[in-house]
Amino acid sequence: MWQPRQKLVDWQALLAARQQAREDGNVVVWTSGCFDLLHPGHVASLQQARQLGDLLVVGLNSDRSVRALKGPNRPILGERERAALLAGMECVDFVIAFDEGHAPRRHWSGCSPIF
Repeated sequence: MWQPRQKLVDWQALLAARQQAREDGNVVVWTSGCFDLLHPGHVASLQQARQLGDLLVVGLNSDRSVRALKGPNRPILGERERAALLAGMECVDFVIAFDEGHAPRRHWSGCSPIF
């Protein structure tokens, strides 16, 4: 099992982990969101996503992205705090932050996840 700090990755580390997962015959599942004020619905959704495969990658909207999507008074919790909460969940294997303007889809194809 990954330790929470090891779960916070960049795209290069994520692609390397995906390659290892592919070699091991594992299925990678991707989900994403703002997760600003994590609530039971988020937890249930993440647990269900994890059941679809062997590794769950959570894309986390950056602070800048959350402000653009939800307004100037958001996020309530900063990117680091939101990432730490997600990384602390047993069902989450990797967390990667992204800016909405830098659509992660270009990276998803390299990971070959289930959407």
